Amino acid sequence: MILDGHNDLVLHLWRGTEPRHVLLGEAAASGFAGGFFALYVPSVISFEEPDAPYRLPLPPEIPYAEASPIAEELAAVLEGLDGVTIARSVDDFVPGRVTAIMHIEGAEPIAPDLANLEAWYERGLRSLGLVWSRPNAFAEGVPFAFPSSPDTGPGLTDAGRALVRACNRLGILVDLSHLNEAGFWDVARLSRAPLVATHSNAHALSPSSRNLTDAQLDAVAATNGVVGVNFSVGFLREDGGGSPETPLAEIVRHVDYLVARMGADHVALGSDFDGATIPDELGSIGGLPRLVTAIRAAGHDDATVDKLTHGNWLRVLADTWQPLA
Repeated sequence: MILDGHNDLVLHLWRGTEPRHVLLGEAAASGFAGGFFALYVPSVISFEEPDAPYRLPLPPEIPYAEASPIAEELAAVLEGLDGVTIARSVDDFVPGRVTAIMHIEGAEPIAPDLANLEAWYERGLRSLGLVWSRPNAFAEGVPFAFPSSPDTGPGLTDAGRALVRACNRLGILVDLSHLNEAGFWDVARLSRAPLVATHSNAHALSPSSRNLTDAQLDAVAATNGVVGVNFSVGFLREDGGGSPETPLAEIVRHVDYLVARMGADHVALGSDFDGATIPDELGSIGGLPRLVTAIRAAGHDDATVDKLTHGNWLRVLADTWQPLA
């Protein structure tokens, strides 16, 4: 069974464009059992992997009044997916079925006073990314830049700190991917749940602003959290290049590094399917068995592979989805 930390299938379906990677007809044969399905309100500026070095400006803010109705439409698309179950507990994940974690990527659809957060929870929201690389009422993301530190701006706002506390109280996972380093450390000091970055890589191997430093990786591991390895070629490669001819071995390279740095209990898969350029050698969810084979060939035993493909996600979800008083 394979669970994945991030995909943008819903955005493609909402736009009426064909998905490239999450082809649900391939799910059963590939062992794909779902994972985090993003509800992402798109910016007018989209990110495409440019030739490195690069530094792209942060997209402009999207106000709550504009983002909220779009997020409602995105949620309806997810809820309408034939044969896909919306996860409300870890018991909903079973082999042979696709189960979706409703994940808001960028908290613009949440009212700055959090007035609608509980309604989203009742609808099925179980994961929330504070930002998608653009500022909002809660925090500031990282600009897409290579080479670059993730230390690119200020930390959480007062509303952001209130949002983290509320997510802890309800049992909503707080996703640190796309958040800048100051915001990361604010969450680390404030949150009582495991730290999670659903789709980020090792900055030591690929110095993109989107990747996590060794100190951040250590902090995630110290809380019994998880980092999902991102398959986006620009966040994998040492040179930051965007070529789809990037070999599958680049994903394995980050898996190896994170396991050695953090321990096998803190690493998972976080593809960014349908939101990024991924290695042609992988192709789509149908290529996931090839990735698993490559991870095994790198020397990871069956117990470790089980943790990487699904066990660590199930553990951290069980820990995080418990409401905290």
